Order: sequence, then C-alpha cells, then structure tokens
Amino acid sequence: MGFFFHKSKKLGKTTRLNLSGSGASVSKRVGPFTISSRGYFGVRLGKGIGFRKKLW
Repeated sequence: MGFFFHKSKKLGKTTRLNLSGSGASVSKRVGPFTISSRGYFGVRLGKGIGFRKKLW
C-alpha cells in the first residue's frame, strides 16, 4: 500500500474540483449519485459508505 494525495474544492452547490497526484478532475452530484469527468459513477449507500464503478 502506498501514499496518496487527494484534495477537493467546491465550485458550486453540486460541483467539485478534485486534485490528486495523478491530475485534476471535475465531479457533479445529483442526489446520491456522482459522475466524474474521469469516467467514474458513484452511489452513496449510507453515511460514510458507497459504491464506485469506472464507466469508461
């Protein structure tokens, strides 16, 4: 297991700019669902738990 870096900045009520060691991305949240510009789809299943899948 290695070290990682992740920082997130709100751009609006449902939009975030995500910064990490591998680059930047933008994500948009619609209810419990989140879509990322890197092709990830996420669902919040409860407080502190969720599911994420790479779409493309």
